[in-house]
Amino acid sequence: MLYEQAATLPASYDVYSLVSYPPISSHRDLTGHERQSIGITEGCIRLSVGIEDVNDIIQDLDQALTS
Repeated sequence: MLYEQAATLPASYDVYSLVSYPPISSHRDLTGHERQSIGITEGCIRLSVGIEDVNDIIQDLDQALTS
């Protein structure tokens, strides 16, 4: 079963799309327990969508997640 959760977070204010991995980037200073308590799990990624064509973004994500 696939679990999905989307949250609205502050934007990076850029025209480019960006994918980050919070456990080793924005929340790297927290312990695993602290991250888990706020919903940042090992399977969590953050996607900030830029102004690229939506089909290009979907294709890039599909390629990245299946490789």
